[in-house]
Amino acid sequence: MPKASVKRLIGSDKDKLIELVLAVDKYPEFIPYCLNSKIYEKKDQGDIVHMIADLTIGKGIFKDTYKSDVNYNKKKDIILVKNLDGPLKYLNNRWVFVEKGKSTEVSFEVDFELKNKFLNILMTKSFQYGLDKIADAFQKRAEKLYKNI
Repeated sequence: MPKASVKRLIGSDKDKLIELVLAVDKYPEFIPYCLNSKIYEKKDQGDIVHMIADLTIGKGIFKDTYKSDVNYNKKKDIILVKNLDGPLKYLNNRWVFVEKGKSTEVSFEVDFELKNKFLNILMTKSFQYGLDKIADAFQKRAEKLYKNI
């Protein structure tokens, strides 16, 4: 099943980068192939921010929407994402943010499987490329909005 990770050092404040990742409703503005997004629920529960959100991803005639459970642990600076519904058999995302001077090291790990076995094979071949494109988009957006250096 497609599994990949990427790590970037971004010249931005850790809290601003976390805010950027949690702003799921803004993803269509800068994430490649993100056609639509919606936050259904957002609750601040002490050390945890919990959200339920949809993303519609696609290109051309191919598009699909999946619903995710998003949890941000304020003490550990980790965001965990799991799928709830849609074309995914499962999804596990993990964002980790570590301050490094005036920059922040961001680690992004994704492990998922599509319900459609044929699409799974296609995704496996191009997944790292796609993940790098998403990481590039987040980094460019962060540098545009929050650059420290």
